[in-house]
Amino acid sequence: MYSFEPNEEQKMLIDAVSRYAENDLRAAAEEAEELAKFPDGLVEKGWEMGVLQASIPEEYGGFGEYSSVTGALAAEELAYGDLPGALAVMTPNLFVLPILLAGSEEQKEKFIPPVIEMEWKAYTAALIEPSFDFDATDLKTTAVADGDDFVISGKKTYVPYAADAEMMIVYANVDGVTQGFIVPAGAEGLSISEEQNKLMSMHALPQYDVNFENVRVPAANRLEGDFEAVIAASRVALAALAIGVAKASLDYAIDYAKERDVFGVKVAQKQAIAFMMAEMAMEIEATRMLTWEAAWMLDTEKEDAYKSAYLASISAIDMVMMVTDRGVQILGGHGYIREHPVERWMRNGRGFATFTGLAIV
Repeated sequence: MYSFEPNEEQKMLIDAVSRYAENDLRAAAEEAEELAKFPDGLVEKGWEMGVLQASIPEEYGGFGEYSSVTGALAAEELAYGDLPGALAVMTPNLFVLPILLAGSEEQKEKFIPPVIEMEWKAYTAALIEPSFDFDATDLKTTAVADGDDFVISGKKTYVPYAADAEMMIVYANVDGVTQGFIVPAGAEGLSISEEQNKLMSMHALPQYDVNFENVRVPAANRLEGDFEAVIAASRVALAALAIGVAKASLDYAIDYAKERDVFGVKVAQKQAIAFMMAEMAMEIEATRMLTWEAAWMLDTEKEDAYKSAYLASISAIDMVMMVTDRGVQILGGHGYIREHPVERWMRNGRGFATFTGLAIV
């Protein structure tokens, strides 16, 4: 048997994250989406809560132990406030946690402390490729051994903060196996698109195309650990974020339905609407259980942990689209105008099927 009752440290952290998500991220979300830019200091304030630092052992500059469960709890709360804001705060996770999970002891000691011990800076990762048949386990970007180096060639897309990144982890195909490589900014052959990716949502989160033309990196910068551990942690993160987005939409729809009168009756009293909201809540709770179980299995190194992470992510992709679409429906015509955030949450929810590798806990 297992229990998902948060311990005291988790409760304190999640309480702080929840306040930041509602008071800061949610308050800034609409304007940030319209202006395609976060307010000054918003992301830095989220970083200062120490969510990532709490998952890093002291020997690498943190003040806790790695916990996928804690990361999932925090990710859900952050996304409840605003998804692009959550991804921005969590962007350094994309660099640090793969090194923690798949890096050598030397890599952990060298690369993690400078990120953890400083203010928020752009450290990122490049996994997604601009291809309709993108598969994280069968990448078109390649890394070929050449003496004491590897030579990377290929193209990536949806790389958050690539233009400002101090370093990034680039995932490439090495003889049929996906592995990460630590690439510094300004490496010869590395070029970043001048224009940001244009998406239907998440306008405030800067994302770029990145090209690698025979980029040479030392073999010492290769992450030789299990990529499956990295992708499983990403799947749990995205599932948790999807739950946060869905929960935001459901809560807003419930409040609206309780207050809105239609022909003298509250919308919430309509049986079809009540059933709809009940189904939304059921799907959220079911996906949350799958996600927490997967996170717990990763933390305890259970045999089917990677399978559970996959199931959680697949459930979350379908759930968040269904819930956010119904959130718009419950508001009727009001759901389609930007005065209400449900249309933004639906646009955010639609993207989860393509967000592989954009978050990790």
